[in-house]
Amino acid sequence: MKIAVLGTGYVGLSTGVCLSQIGHQVTCLDINERKINQLRQGISPIYEPNLEELLTSNMAAGRLQFTTSQPEALVDAEIIIIAVGTPQGDDGAADLTYLVQAAKEITSYITQETIIVIKSTVPVGTNAVVKKLIEDRTGTTVKMVSNPEFLRQGSAIEDTMKADRIIIGSENELATRKIEEMYQPLNVPVIVTSTKSAEMIKYASNAFLATKISYINEMANLCEAVGANVADVARGMGKDRRIGEAFLNAGIGYGGSCFPKDVKALLHTAEVNGVEFPLLKETIAINERQREWLVAKALKRFGHLSGKKIAMLGLAFKPETDDMREAPSIPISAALSKWGAEVIAYDPVATENAKKLLGDSIKYAGSIAEAVYEADAVFIVTEWNEIKNQDLVEMIRNMKEPIIFDGRNCFSEDEIRACSAIEYYPIGKPSIII
Repeated sequence: MKIAVLGTGYVGLSTGVCLSQIGHQVTCLDINERKINQLRQGISPIYEPNLEELLTSNMAAGRLQFTTSQPEALVDAEIIIIAVGTPQGDDGAADLTYLVQAAKEITSYITQETIIVIKSTVPVGTNAVVKKLIEDRTGTTVKMVSNPEFLRQGSAIEDTMKADRIIIGSENELATRKIEEMYQPLNVPVIVTSTKSAEMIKYASNAFLATKISYINEMANLCEAVGANVADVARGMGKDRRIGEAFLNAGIGYGGSCFPKDVKALLHTAEVNGVEFPLLKETIAINERQREWLVAKALKRFGHLSGKKIAMLGLAFKPETDDMREAPSIPISAALSKWGAEVIAYDPVATENAKKLLGDSIKYAGSIAEAVYEADAVFIVTEWNEIKNQDLVEMIRNMKEPIIFDGRNCFSEDEIRACSAIEYYPIGKPSIII
C-alpha cells in the first residue's frame, strides 16, 4: 500500500518506519525542514532503541522516504495517517491546532478512495469534526478511521511490531477492512469499534494505568509508615491475574508526553459533559505530591539543604528515552534549588534536552562518577540500567557522605548491605542505615 504519515514525532516516525518494515511504501511528511534533512541522512531526531537501524535499512530498500512536500507525500496515497501532536491546552483539554491544520492542508489531495486515519490522541468526537471539515472544503465524502497508538517511549518499535491489540474505529466497513489489511502482516489481534469508542479507548487506557501508578505510590507511603515493603506487596498483588504485575513499581510518579496530558484531557471531557470523576482528580494530585517525596525525605534527614551538593542521577522521565516532558526531575530540581541545594545531574541521553528546560539552574555531569564526586547525597530519579548496574561501594567511596535517596528502588537489600557504611532511603521500604 502507498501510505503517507503526517508528523515525524515519536508516534509518526515509529509508525512510518514499522509500516515500511512490513512491506508498505511509506512517505513521512513534516514541515520541519531541518528534521527531514536529518532523517534523509538516516539520523533519528529522537532517541529510540532500534529505530535508526530500521530507518536506514528501509530507506535503502526504497520503502521509506521523508519529505516536506505535500504533493510528493499525498498524491496517490491510499491511506493518510495523521500523527501530529495534540499537546495539553491551558484548560487541560487537548489542543487540536496542529491536527486541524494538517486536515486543512491535505484537502487538496483527497479523493473518494482516500482513507484518513487519525492516530493522534484526540477527544471523543474529533474524527467527526475532521470529517466534516474535509468534506465541507472538498465536497468529497471521506472515509475516516480512528486508530489510536499505544506506544511506550523507549520501546516504541517493539510496541508497534508486537502490539497487544490494534484498535480500528470506523463507521465505514470498506475503510475498516483496508486498515485491517494494512496491519495484517503484524499478526496482532484487531478490535473493531465505533469511532467514538476507539477515541475513548486511548484515554481510558492511559488514565487507568496512571491511576494504578498513583495507587501503588500511595500504598508505598503507607508501607513506609507501618514498616512493610511495597515491593513484596506489589509482587503479592501482581500475581493475582485480575490485577496483573505491570505498573506496580512504586516510585516518584509518572511523567512523559502521554499520561499527564491524557488524564487531564479525560477529566476535561468528563467535566464538559457534566460527569463527576473525582478518581482522576486524586490520581493527578497524588502524582504531583509524589514527585517531591525525595525532597521531603532529604529535608527530614538533613534539617536543611542550603549549601548541600546533591547528585541527581537521571533526567528523562523514564529510561531508554531522551524525553523530558513532564519529567519528575523538573520539579525535583526546582525544589532542591529553592531550598538552597547545589544540583549536579547526569543522564545517559537526555542532558541536551534537559538543558533546554532547566538551563543553568543546575549543573550537568558527563558521568555518574563526576556527578557524585564530593556529593552530600544522591537522588536516583530515572532507573537507567547504567545506574542500576552501578557499583555502589565504588560510588559512595567518592561521595562526601554515603547517603542515597532512591526514587526508583534500583538496588536490592543485599547490594545495600554489601556497603560498609551507607544511608539508603528507598520508596515504600524500610530505610537501611549502616
